[in-house]
Amino acid sequence: MTTDGYSPTSTPAATGAWQAPVADGPLDSTLSVPGSKSLTNRELVLAALADGPSRLRAPLHSDDSARMVDALRSLGVGIETEAGDSPFGDDLVITPRWPLSDGGVVDCGQAGTVMRFVTPLAGFTGGEITVTAHQSALHRPMGAMIKALRDVGVDIDDGGRWSLPFSVRGHGHVRGGEIMIDASASSQFVSGLLLAAPRFDVGLHLVHAGDRLPSMPHIDMTVEALAHRGVHVERPSVGEWIVPAGPIRGKDIAVEPDLSNAAPFLAAAMVAGGQVTVQGWPPHSTQPGAMLADILAVMGARVSRRGGALTVGAGNGIHGVELDLSAAGELAPTIFGLAAFADGESVLHGIGHIRGHETDRIAALIGELRALGGEAHELPDGIRIVPRPLHAGVWRAHHDHRMATTGALIGLAVPGVEVDDIGTTAKTLPQFPQLWRAMIHGDDVSASLAS
Repeated sequence: MTTDGYSPTSTPAATGAWQAPVADGPLDSTLSVPGSKSLTNRELVLAALADGPSRLRAPLHSDDSARMVDALRSLGVGIETEAGDSPFGDDLVITPRWPLSDGGVVDCGQAGTVMRFVTPLAGFTGGEITVTAHQSALHRPMGAMIKALRDVGVDIDDGGRWSLPFSVRGHGHVRGGEIMIDASASSQFVSGLLLAAPRFDVGLHLVHAGDRLPSMPHIDMTVEALAHRGVHVERPSVGEWIVPAGPIRGKDIAVEPDLSNAAPFLAAAMVAGGQVTVQGWPPHSTQPGAMLADILAVMGARVSRRGGALTVGAGNGIHGVELDLSAAGELAPTIFGLAAFADGESVLHGIGHIRGHETDRIAALIGELRALGGEAHELPDGIRIVPRPLHAGVWRAHHDHRMATTGALIGLAVPGVEVDDIGTTAKTLPQFPQLWRAMIHGDDVSASLAS
């Protein structure tokens, strides 16, 4: 255990420039990936607001989850580690505190879930909480959340910027009530409000007023997580949620593997040939990554399930596709990487919102592919990819973990691709370089993590 009580990953995260390894033959690999970032951070928040202690089994230990742990600790929540069964780190035991502490600073780093999920909790404190983030994340959309929280009675001073950093003056409770919100920029606005809503004085009646709502599976994930803790969320119509005021039960929760983090590994089988198996694939999941099985099959992969594992094997080439990824925008970088090797053009649409992630992912993907000789074009709500022969060069990560893993995927088949900062993968998967090399060489993954 570290001095602050948070276990590090089993292997220090790699940093700096990284020469993407080339596959020298078909893959034949079986691996596991750590717990879901989205589920870990949702369960941490719910555990912090619960009526008793909770235990998270096999949670994610990464930069984003560490930011959430630190944020909740700054609000007075007790979070300790205990040995568990996961090779990726200890379990977490959460002891709620109510009311929350009287003041402090929450540094969100680059974690969108922290800035959108913890800010509502700051209203439950009895003092002033300053919410800030890494310089590269201060641009991320927060205006809709600020307005919504003011509408439910939270006192926020943002200096008129509608963005981070800002201060929240807590009064020990939040009124709640009926509000409208435009969550077109991020489904996290909805999830953050729903997670806190049972603790509002009168609960919450939330209506989405925008033209579109991206990443609906993430909202479904939030609703399901609340249900597991005894909170029934009514959904009278599309884009409408009613959450009653009431207790959130403390529970023992097993966290699913992060299916979106599995995406580049499964896609690797299509780029390099052979097959890759990811263990622990849930039979049902609200994670957007659960859509991978169908998406990769459409793109030409052989996909099978057996014994709680998902196997993806290379088929007869990679097919160009037209896909609506509005429900799974976080998969867009991996699908983009596959499309660069397809047998025809691909169009990915419904992903305009990924411009507001760690970087403008649409612009970044297009720019980095063009730098390697590829062709891609920006669309109002997506990207068109035209396969071209690619050459060696630097693939910039743009402080974005999904950009870094896409560079690794392209480097499987293109010698001389260098990802400028592989350390960005520590945001959600600190062990990525070790797992990637183990996959390529067919090594024992557990041994690779211990080395």
